[in-house]
Amino acid sequence: MGNDTATTPSPQLPHELRRDITVWGSFMWGYADVGADIYAALGLVIAAAQGAASLAFAAAGIIYIMIGFAYTELAATYPVAGGGHYFALRGLGDFWGFVAGAALLLDYTIDIALFTVASAGYINFFLPYFGIQPDHFLLLIGPLRINYLWLLESLFMILFLIWLNVLGIRESSLFNELFGAFDITIESSIIVFGFLFAWRPELLVHQWQASFPTLHNFMYGSSLGIISFVGLESISQAAQETKRPATIIPRTSVTLIFTVFIFATAFSSLSLGVLPWQTFAQHIGDPIATLAHAIPYIGALAGPVTALLGATILLISANSGVMSASRLTYSMSELSLITKWFDRVSPKYRTPVRTIVVFSGIGILEMLLSFLTPQAMDTLGNMYAFGATLGYLIVFISLIKLRFSDPYTPRPYKMPLNIKLPYRDRTVEFPVLGILGFLGVGMVLFEVILTHRIGRVAGPIWVVLGILYYLYFRKANGMPLAKSVERNWEAHQMDVLTSAEEFDLAEEYRLALKERDERIKRNEQAKADR
Repeated sequence: MGNDTATTPSPQLPHELRRDITVWGSFMWGYADVGADIYAALGLVIAAAQGAASLAFAAAGIIYIMIGFAYTELAATYPVAGGGHYFALRGLGDFWGFVAGAALLLDYTIDIALFTVASAGYINFFLPYFGIQPDHFLLLIGPLRINYLWLLESLFMILFLIWLNVLGIRESSLFNELFGAFDITIESSIIVFGFLFAWRPELLVHQWQASFPTLHNFMYGSSLGIISFVGLESISQAAQETKRPATIIPRTSVTLIFTVFIFATAFSSLSLGVLPWQTFAQHIGDPIATLAHAIPYIGALAGPVTALLGATILLISANSGVMSASRLTYSMSELSLITKWFDRVSPKYRTPVRTIVVFSGIGILEMLLSFLTPQAMDTLGNMYAFGATLGYLIVFISLIKLRFSDPYTPRPYKMPLNIKLPYRDRTVEFPVLGILGFLGVGMVLFEVILTHRIGRVAGPIWVVLGILYYLYFRKANGMPLAKSVERNWEAHQMDVLTSAEEFDLAEEYRLALKERDERIKRNEQAKADR
């Protein structure tokens, strides 16, 4: 699906979105989505990978680092809403841009559902303190056992996030910043006090030896481990609303990558050295609170504080899902991949209200359906990794392709380990980590398809239905099905850099294009002279 195409108007950069996100705000958009994931993923991964949970987190984390480097480069180079879908569109054309967008949209809507359910799970940690048992709120319908209190809590939270995101990115970002800073402090304290007063390395070794999982369980656990790291794309989704993104994004993304990796591996190693893995399998809804409660001296206070914190930080992560889903579909609408109905921005709040409401509504539907299964958390987690891994796979291909097809756009950051290769009349830096990241994500996608019963069915069905819609939409609007719409990407990129106030990069880009045009003229003249 190349970029040669039929002619339609060039894309116009949507200036309606306000640039209100600062350095700290950019970091917290990413941390709110990624840093909170350990609260949901820890119990799920330990229940699957058992004594090898630390290895499962580390394996997923190494792949995540390469994903992070790729997103840092692409988001700093193309600081617009859309994230992975936009990168695929620029590199591979309209069709693959849509497929990447559809895959990531599944991820974001599940994000909304999964993390509101997980947030409500931490709130329910407090029920026994009031003499209330969760079983008191079970609704029995035939073989179904629905916890209607948990369901109603989750529904209320999503409705609150819809309202918050309609108000504006500034209010939504402030919500992340306030609770995120407190969360980093508490997480660090749990890790420090846990290793000082509760960690028993002999227990960690014993569980490794006595409870090492089967290959199937380890693959399932490590593929769930990617949940702890999914969400870095929130920074790129908010890039169009970030001040000086080419400067800010590399700083915040690289810092975030290693902050989250350290937290995830530390929590998994600490957990297996404090409590048996079976304890976490029984507390999938509130694993961090369970861990904190078991730490001597601070446990009586740390357990409730961590539960409250887990509830808030997971709600922040769901908030990032609402923002990302709305900005992704806003961008897809702007670029004629889905109906233009979704590119409208509220004149009062300057937010894409339609995309916020519709796709948060899909998150609500997914949440309601998950409560019809025996384990709502496991069901949502089962589906979560499919969209992310498929989207990331396409992003790695796009990154490599763009190094060759768009060498003139300034790259404020490049992922490490590059090999210089001659290409036509230029030297291109080939990203070695791009290939390794592609192989790593491909392996995780294979694990998801092999071990996720629901994800391997529902995920492909979602993508196929999306493709059918794409073909219908393109045909109905007289656009090519197998080719891309013609766009003036050079003018678009200049608008992007100018709008972002990256004037030095805009000038560097202008000079690179001028040098290219002059070189083409010289080559044509030389051919004519011969």
